[in-house]
Parts: sequence; structure tokens; C-alpha cells
Amino acid sequence: MPAFQMMRTQTKRISVLLAASVAGAVLGLLAGFLLGRFVALRQAEGRLNQFAVHIVQEGDAASAAARAMLATMRASPYPFCSDEEIAYFRTRLFATDEVRDAGRIRGGEIVCSTTLGRLKRPFKLPRQDFSQPDGTKVYWNLPPFQISQQGVVSLALGDSYVIFGAHDQLPAESFGARYTIAVVGSSDQPFACANGKWSQTEDQTRTRDGQGRRGDSLYATRCSSRYFNCVSATMTISTILQAEQGHLLASTFLGGLAGASLGLACSLLYWRNRSLEQQLRRAIRGDQLRTVYQPIVNLASGRIVGAEALLRWTDGEGRVISPDLFVKLAEECGFVQELTALVTRRALHDFGSTLLTRPDFRLSLNVTAADLTDPRLLPMLERSLKTAGVSPPSVSIEITEGSTARHEAAIESIRSLRQRGHSVHVDDFGTGYSSLAYLHELSVDAIKIDKSFTRSIGTEAVTLAILPQILAMAGVLNLEVIVEGIETSLQASYFAVFGERILAQGWLFGRPVAAAAFHRLLAENELDPSIRSGTA
Repeated sequence: MPAFQMMRTQTKRISVLLAASVAGAVLGLLAGFLLGRFVALRQAEGRLNQFAVHIVQEGDAASAAARAMLATMRASPYPFCSDEEIAYFRTRLFATDEVRDAGRIRGGEIVCSTTLGRLKRPFKLPRQDFSQPDGTKVYWNLPPFQISQQGVVSLALGDSYVIFGAHDQLPAESFGARYTIAVVGSSDQPFACANGKWSQTEDQTRTRDGQGRRGDSLYATRCSSRYFNCVSATMTISTILQAEQGHLLASTFLGGLAGASLGLACSLLYWRNRSLEQQLRRAIRGDQLRTVYQPIVNLASGRIVGAEALLRWTDGEGRVISPDLFVKLAEECGFVQELTALVTRRALHDFGSTLLTRPDFRLSLNVTAADLTDPRLLPMLERSLKTAGVSPPSVSIEITEGSTARHEAAIESIRSLRQRGHSVHVDDFGTGYSSLAYLHELSVDAIKIDKSFTRSIGTEAVTLAILPQILAMAGVLNLEVIVEGIETSLQASYFAVFGERILAQGWLFGRPVAAAAFHRLLAENELDPSIRSGTA
């Protein structure tokens, strides 16, 4: 590539990275602010709801105490407003924290009180603020009983009345909230008390449970299940955001930082993957990937009994790309079936005559998790086999343990492959999901023991202790065993003692090579199996 073109490409990459970082930062700032605002408002809703519930519970307790006092007064055994009755009421009054005063009414006037005694001049009651369905009259802030600016509620029923305190507003003001008490009276319109004044209201949100936004404020309304009052706690959004200003700034800053980092990372990943993806697609279309084959050997006889087909790719810049990387990329980008079809076509072309003349020789093809669920897999295999004139038993299908994670789909695919005559092998066994019951349910033909177990031979690794159990499990299920990664005679000898059904592959028997080199190796092995058996 010319120097000026390389420089232009680098400049373009840097520009893209900077643009992605700036765009990510802007979006991150916005997202951070919106997220912080959302969290702040949700937390405020929670506090408002808790506060409304608290006020309702306080009101229920006070109302219950007032009703109990009224019941006690109606059952008084003493003469009306006598010294004995007043003393009796005082005794009952001192036993409760909620009720402040109690007394008797005659002719619409308060005649006696636990705090004032018998009034020389009875106090004429004004018109009640509202009444409740059971006949109870409710008064707000009767002048003789109001203390300073604290509001009081009076209940009058028959010839008795009680006074109890209004709700304490200090807990609400500690975080900027206000509340309104709405009481459904005997009329169609409910009465509401806000800032110490009772009035009729048509705001139905104050008389039913719920929470949300009203104008520029959030509200939470909770109603008593025992009495006739509802509490609506409110707080302006500006007050909420001002109180959470520190958290909002932190959330916005972190959002911008995360957005810039994410934009940079995504652009780098996109640039790399986009470039690799395009190169890989071009390589597939141009038939530029190489197919190599690694021998599979019977440990007991030393003979090569199969070959695993593998793909290799060198990109346009001369870099060798790992199969784990480009196969995963093709799978994520949705064209891995093209790779599978490519290696199938190549392998059957390179080994068609060998498979026809050697019925005991098997060609192993790898399929991915995406292939297992792709309805095109089986028709592709059938077409390729028919073109090459090869029968399905000559071709084994290798699936990784990870691809069996989608249990039902894996079982169905394996069943379809085996019904057509293919043997199915679980590759990289021991690294993932399989157990005795799981393997039995999958109904495969062989397992390939992962090379991490092979490497443990001759060491004190914990995995070495698992090998006999894996081999015993394979024997119980009558599974063939293929051992990967054998590089030394010690490793080969370890597995050779376990029987004739142990197959192996690894650098001891041959590295992955092109088809022509493999056929030469196969011919040499036919003349003298010890040449590649690891025993020469």
C-alpha cells in the first residue's frame, strides 16, 4: 500500500475515533443527566409515598383514639358534666397521647371540658366544616382549643366531643414536601385541608390512591382503609432537582465519561470488525481460505483412521487470523454457514476418492452453534455428499460442548444428523456443559477430550484425576473417545492402555497440513504405522 494512502487511512481512522468519542461524550452527558433526573424523581416518589403512608397511619391512630374516647364518654356512669364525670374523662384522657380534650355538648354549645371544667359561659359551636356519613361532625381549629399555630381537629357525636392534634408537618418540611388531607364528607364534594384551611375540592387525585405528576409537582396519595381521610403529599420538581444537584452533576459527568469511552471502544471495535468482516467476506468469495487436515490415529494400531478438516486464513495485510476469531466473527455477522459450506465442499473434494476406497476412514467436519439451528445445514450436507458421491457414515460431525447449551435445539439437530447416517462427536469435552445424564440425552457417538486434560499428564494438576472418570463415563455410554493435543510419547502411552477405542490427534502424529501432504503421510503410515504412531 502506498505511503500516502496509508497516511490517509490513518488520518481517517483518527478522525472517526475522535468523532465517535465526542459524539459518545455528548450522548453520555445527556444520558447521564436524564438517568440522574429519572433516579432523583423516582426516589422522591418513594419518599412522598412513604410520607403519605406515615401521615395516614398517624391519622388512623389519632382517629381510633378519638372514636374510642367518644365511646367511653357515651358509656359514662356519672351525671352529665358532674365533677365525677369530668374527673372520669380526665383519667381516660391522660391514658392516651392522641386526644387533647373531651367534653359535653348541650343545645349546640360546649358545656364542660376536661381542660376547662364547667364553662361559666357555654361556647356556642359554629357550623361544622363537614360531616361524615355516621353523623359525626368535624371542626377544624375551634378557637378555644387552638394552641399557637398548631391545628386541631374536633369530632362531635351526639352530646360528646373530642379534640385531637393535626398532623405534624415537620417531617415533610425536612425534605421540602407538603401535604393535603382530603376527607370525603356527606356531600358529593370532598373537603380538603391545605395549609390549615378547609375548603371543598374537585381534585379527585386527592381522594384515591395513586401517584404521579400534577403540573410541575410530583404527588403521592394514600387513603385510609378504616376512616374517610386521604393524604396527598406533593413536592415540586425544581425542589427535588435542586436537592439532588450534587448527584445530578456526578451522574452527568460519569455519563459523559462513559459515553466517550464507549464511543471510542465501539469505533475501535467497529473499525476492526468491519475491516475483518469485509476482508473475510471477500476471502470467502475469492476462495482465499486454506483448508488443512490433521490426522486422527488409532492408538492401539498406530494407523491413521481419519482426518479433521480445518480452515486457515491470512488477511490482506499478511496477518494470520486465528480460527477462533474469524469463525466467531462470521457467526456473529450471520454468514458462518458460508464457512461451513466452504470447508465441506473442499474436504469432500480433497478426500472423496479416499472415502470411497477406504470405508473405515472418516472425515471430521466442525459445525458451530449457529449451524446447528440453521435449517440450511442438512440440505447443504446432502448436496455436497451427493456431488462427491460419498455416503454420510464416512463424514463425522463435530460440535462443541458450548453449542449444546441450547438443549432442545441441539438434541433435535443431533437426532437429524444421526438419522441421515452421520456420527456426531462432542468436541472440547470437559470444558463446558456435559455430564453423564446430559451426554446420554444428547445421544452422541463420541467425545473428544480437550487438550487441557492431555497437558495435565505427568503433572500434579487436578484435571489429571478427572481423566479416568471421563474415560469410564465414555465406557458406560459406549462412546468412542478421541484425545486432542497429544504431543509426547508419555501422553500417548497414558491413553493407549485404556483400550482399542481410543483415538488420538496431536502434533506427535502430525500437524495440520494441506491435502497433498496429508495423502503422502497417509501412504507412509500404510507402509509402516510406527512412523507416525509415536513409537518409532
